[in-house]
Amino acid sequence: MNLLHLLFTRLFSISILIFLQIILFLGAVFVLSEVAPLIYILFIVFSMVIVIYVLMKDDNPAYKLSWCIIILMAPLFGGILYLILGNNRLPKKIRVRATAFNSTSLHQAYRNDHILSDLWHKDKRLGTIARYIDENGGFPVWENTSAEYFPSGENKFVRLLEELEKAEHYILLEYFIIAEGRMWETVHHVLCEKIEQGVEVYLIYDDVGCIRTLPHDYYKKLSQEGFHVKVFNPFRPRLNPFMNYRDHRKIVVIDGKTAFCGGINLADEYINEKPRFGYWKDTAVMIHGEAVWNLTETFFKMWNFCCRSQEEKVDISSYRRTIGSSYSDGYIQPFSDSPLDGENVSENFYLNVINRAKEYVYLSTPYLVIDYEMQTALCLAAKNGIDVRIITPGIPDKKTVFMVTRSYYAPLIEAGVRIYEYTPGFIHAKNMVSDDKIAQVGTINMDFRSFYFHFECGVAFYRSSVIESIREDMERTMAESQEITSQTVKEVPLFKRFARAFLKIFAPIM
Repeated sequence: MNLLHLLFTRLFSISILIFLQIILFLGAVFVLSEVAPLIYILFIVFSMVIVIYVLMKDDNPAYKLSWCIIILMAPLFGGILYLILGNNRLPKKIRVRATAFNSTSLHQAYRNDHILSDLWHKDKRLGTIARYIDENGGFPVWENTSAEYFPSGENKFVRLLEELEKAEHYILLEYFIIAEGRMWETVHHVLCEKIEQGVEVYLIYDDVGCIRTLPHDYYKKLSQEGFHVKVFNPFRPRLNPFMNYRDHRKIVVIDGKTAFCGGINLADEYINEKPRFGYWKDTAVMIHGEAVWNLTETFFKMWNFCCRSQEEKVDISSYRRTIGSSYSDGYIQPFSDSPLDGENVSENFYLNVINRAKEYVYLSTPYLVIDYEMQTALCLAAKNGIDVRIITPGIPDKKTVFMVTRSYYAPLIEAGVRIYEYTPGFIHAKNMVSDDKIAQVGTINMDFRSFYFHFECGVAFYRSSVIESIREDMERTMAESQEITSQTVKEVPLFKRFARAFLKIFAPIM
C-alpha cells in the first residue's frame, strides 16, 4: 500500500520527469558521440574546460572537489551535468530578485550601536562575534528582551498555542515542513479563529519540505480561509540548480512582540504524537521584546522575495512595533542566513564561537557533514584543551547521511572531540553553547546544505540566563547518550569504513 501511494505522489511524478530529462539528455550525448567522433572529442574538451572553471570559482573547496571528481569520472557528459545541476549561478530572474532581497534591510533605520558597544566593553570576545553578525548579516543585537527555552517539541507546542491566542494584529509563520495531523490542525484552528477576529495571518512554507505532507494546491485552501500565503520555490519538473535552495527556517512572530525559533516544524513527530525513529528530541526558544524585530524583518524579506509583482509586496516598516518593556535578559541577537548573498553567516558564527572558546563548546546536530575548515576548528579547539562535545542521533532518519556523519568520527575523536549518539532516538535539535556565556538555538544543521544552500535562522544569546537552561538540557541529553570512543571506531568493519569514506567524497552535494 505504501509503494502504491508513493507511485501517485507529486514528489515521485516530478522526480521521474526530471530523471527522464536527464536520461534523454545523456542518451542524446551518447548518440551524437557515436555518430560523430569529433563531437565526442568536443564533449571531452568541454568537460575539461568546466573542471578549470569549477576550480577557478570562489566556492567551497570540498564542493568543487566533489564536482571535479564527478566530471572526471564521466567526462563525456559531466561538464554539462554540472552546468545543469551543480552550478550555483542563479537564473537572471532569480538574480534580479536576489539583488532586491539583499538590499532590503531596515536595520540601519533601527540601529542600536550603544548596545553592541556595551557588550563589547563587558566582553570583547562576545562583542566581536555579535559585531560580525551585525555588520555581515545585517542583524543588530538587542536588550529589552526576555527569553524562554523549550527542551522538547511538546513544551514548545503548549506555549505556542497560548501565545497565538493572544494575537491582536498579525501572525507570521515560516516553516520548512507543515504536515496534516494533530499539531497543525490545532494550530490551524487557532489561526482561523484569529482571522475571523481581524488578525492578519501570513504563512510561508517550503514546497519540497511539504511535498509529501500537504496537497499540492493546499495554498488555495488557505487563501480561501483568509490566509496570506506563499509557497517557497515550487518544485517543478525541470532541471534547475535553484531547486537546491530551500527555505529551512521555522519562525513564528506574533504582533512584533513575541517570536519562536528552533528546529521544530509543524508536524506530529516533532511533538512525539507520531513516533518515528524512537523519541524525537528537538528544541526551540521564545523571545519577547525588542529583538523580535530581527525575525519580523527576516520573514517579510522572504515574503517579498516570493512575490512576483510589486503590488504583492508589503511595506516592512509598517510592521515595526515598539516594545515598552524595560526587562532585559542579557543580549539577544536573532539572525538569518541566505545562500544569495555570498556570506556564510551561519558557518562563520559557529567558527567564531569555536575558535574563541576558553573552556567548552557543546553542539547538537542531526547531521554532521562538515567541510575541512569546520573539522580543523573543532580538532584544534580540542587539541588546545577545550572540552568539545557533539551530540548526534542514535537512530537516524537518513541512513546514507548518517554513514557520512559517522565518517567524521575518527579524526574528531583522535583530536580529543567527544561524540555522543542520542540513544533514545533521533535528535533534531541544532544547539550550541559555550563557556556559560554564549549559546545559539535555531534551524542550522552542521552540514553543507544548511551552511551553503538553505535559508536558515537562529537566535544567539550573550550573557543571558537562558544559556544555563540550554547547557543543562544538553548535559541531560549526553547522559542519555552513548559516547563513541576510539575503540568503537576501530571495531567498525573494514567494508563499512570504506563505504563511509566513499560517500564522504560526495558529501557536499548530498
